[in-house]
Amino acid sequence: MISLASIIERFGTDYLAQCGACVLPSQRQALNAMKNCRSILGPGMLAQCGDCGQRRVVPHSCGHRNCPHCQHFESQRWIERQTQALVPGNYFLITFTVPAELRALVWQHQRSLYAALMDCAWDTLRTFSQNHKQLQGSPGAVAVLHTHSRRLELHPHVHLSMPAAALDAQKKLWRTVRKSSKGDGYLFNHKALAKVFKAKFLAAISALGLQLPVSLPQKWVVDCKSVGNGEKALVYLGRYLYRGVIQERDIIGCENAQVTYRWRDSKTKKVMQRSVSGVEFLRLVLQHVLPKGFRRSRNYGFLHPNSKRLIALLRLLVFRLCSKAPTESAPATQTERPKLLCRCCGAVMEIVRRRMLPAFAPALASNREGIADA
Repeated sequence: MISLASIIERFGTDYLAQCGACVLPSQRQALNAMKNCRSILGPGMLAQCGDCGQRRVVPHSCGHRNCPHCQHFESQRWIERQTQALVPGNYFLITFTVPAELRALVWQHQRSLYAALMDCAWDTLRTFSQNHKQLQGSPGAVAVLHTHSRRLELHPHVHLSMPAAALDAQKKLWRTVRKSSKGDGYLFNHKALAKVFKAKFLAAISALGLQLPVSLPQKWVVDCKSVGNGEKALVYLGRYLYRGVIQERDIIGCENAQVTYRWRDSKTKKVMQRSVSGVEFLRLVLQHVLPKGFRRSRNYGFLHPNSKRLIALLRLLVFRLCSKAPTESAPATQTERPKLLCRCCGAVMEIVRRRMLPAFAPALASNREGIADA
């Protein structure tokens, strides 16, 4: 398997030389972080076994959300938190996509337009829910921003996992969509969603004082499909939330200054291959690094973190009315962070010093007196 760090080591200098004027500070930070992740060039941690006293220097993970090695535990925790907030009912995965003619503008103003994309998508769903004959209230949704296609091209779109339910705060009513002749697989008309979203997003761009391209498509793409109780949709969204845009197992070649990677075509379901220069490959990967501090995942409506008590009450009342579960819900459990075990005796090791510079890590590992100062 070819590591992303080895590709950065080989082509990183050429990438900065050719694209240096266009490289953002967040991209430079990601480049350095993934290059030194868990290597001898990065900082280390000093761990000590509480039973046998054995000490060990452990390299730090970079913790960057685009690194394929890091944030797996955080991704699992996110899925568990969102799953605990699921409400009974049928869920829908609704995807709002930015047309190709606007993608260059969106990338040039990432912080403002990515946020506008997520807010306009949510505002569109809220408008439709309030005007829906059966809902007539405020919905809830979990939104996750994706910026890449399967080919790693720039393709900004936002997924929203939303139950077919709404809360009427004034009348204190909880409403759900009843099964219709179209079945449980229908919530909103995707063409109508696209028209409203288009108007809201273009208005947001104009409000920011940005100039729209001369040519814009008449039809925009919005997809709305049923996803059952919502658990599988959350697993799908959480899988790409922290692990970057490509897995290292999909990098299948690196020779003659070319990098070959594979992806699965969404229409034909066939595995395809693409070969690009090393510099172009890094450009494709790093263009999806979000601005520092930007939240890729956001909760809206009654699924906002401030509504935890409301969610617990809804689950209790709805379950009781439906007689699908006991009135007392099971306590929420979360996966524990993996422990570092001693190679000698198997006991749990304790981290006694962090962020050690690479030059001092070997010396501290052999100096037992240094532990007293940790």
